[in-house]
Amino acid sequence: MTAPQLGRYGIWSMELRFGDPAQIGEAAAELDELGFGALWVPGGIGGDITGDLDRLLAATRRMAIATGIINVWKHEPAEIAGWFTALPADRQSRVMLGLGISHGPLIGEAWQKPLAKMADWIGQLTAAGVPASSQCVAALRPKMLELSGRITAGAHPYLVDVTHTAKARDILGPYALLAPEQGVILETDRAKIRELAGHALTHYARLPNYCNSWLALGYTQEDIDGQSDRFIDGIFASGTPEQVKDRLDAHLAAGASHVCAQVIAAPGTPLEDTRAQWRALAQVLR
Repeated sequence: MTAPQLGRYGIWSMELRFGDPAQIGEAAAELDELGFGALWVPGGIGGDITGDLDRLLAATRRMAIATGIINVWKHEPAEIAGWFTALPADRQSRVMLGLGISHGPLIGEAWQKPLAKMADWIGQLTAAGVPASSQCVAALRPKMLELSGRITAGAHPYLVDVTHTAKARDILGPYALLAPEQGVILETDRAKIRELAGHALTHYARLPNYCNSWLALGYTQEDIDGQSDRFIDGIFASGTPEQVKDRLDAHLAAGASHVCAQVIAAPGTPLEDTRAQWRALAQVLR
């Protein structure tokens, strides 16, 4: 089976997992026509992720549909494999299953050693018929990055900077998939940038996996707690579409094989407004 072709640029979107199905289908089809290579949608809270993927596959013709991520505590390998292997070959070739270990504080007493849990889950998924080339891992730290490159196509890091991309490429080697998410704030007003970044970080800054990743990248606890300009500018790309393109291309130059942009919008922003920002990005990414 052909491995998913993600292209250089993709879109990561919360909005296209949750919301009105008709609007989601229309927006996904437009992203496909705009030339983005992949659409990544979240799956960390579980739910009917396979049904949502089916709708996105049906709405699009060329682009890959990817998960960022499937939570391995919320789904069983047999469930995901059963769905994947029942797909026609042309749709299988457009699916990238990003897998994530989630966070101890969110999982609670069921939490196990992350590396062992992830390795076992992937082993079951692969044995049930999902090719390693159709899987990747939301890996942040060196051991999980090494695992992702060894038993799947590679890694899909989230909330990282360009320094992390360069370090991840060194760990993964030259050929593995490296597809970082890049938060994008299409704003030039500093106060608005800080406001949008702060809102986007509220949930994640409480989770030790992300905090430890940021500390390992050289940010201080004061940077994280105070959301310093250095920290915000490292984790988010802001400014004009051309300035955002420069950041996406910096990831590619540092070793990324694909980078997916997540437009950061204020709560309650209409989907049409976000679509306008995707169009603006598409203009400079062609």
